[in-house]
Amino acid sequence: MMTRVIKLIVSLLVLFTGMNVHAEQAKTFGDYAIHYNTFTTDMLTPEVAKGYNITRSKNRALLNISVLKKVMETTVKPVRAKVVASATNLSSQLKNMDIHEISDQGAIYYIAEVPISDRETLNFNISVTPEGESNTYTFSFQQEFFTN
Repeated sequence: MMTRVIKLIVSLLVLFTGMNVHAEQAKTFGDYAIHYNTFTTDMLTPEVAKGYNITRSKNRALLNISVLKKVMETTVKPVRAKVVASATNLSSQLKNMDIHEISDQGAIYYIAEVPISDRETLNFNISVTPEGESNTYTFSFQQEFFTN
């Protein structure tokens, strides 16, 4: 299990700097930093996709979110959270997103897959409530996907 998590983390980190992927993005809310990115699932290795039951396809996007809490001004630690996400295309069609938590050896990620078409732009709406907190943090971002 640890090997699968390490491979997923390495794959996700490589994708943060991949050519067809937006650079890692983050929103800061007080002591929390919420990191997020999206990419087509064909960018995952077959082994990682199989290990996490993710369908590899140019026509599927993966939303990846992690929530980090600042500790003592210089370090951060991953925290569990309630994450809710939705996406709509430019025709206002809602795309359902089922969030799954991946947690092992201290790393925590929230992922969801969504079907996409070539040159489709999605507006993502994200809501995050860190475990033990009453505040919910919300933000939106937009991304266009190229599948050809």
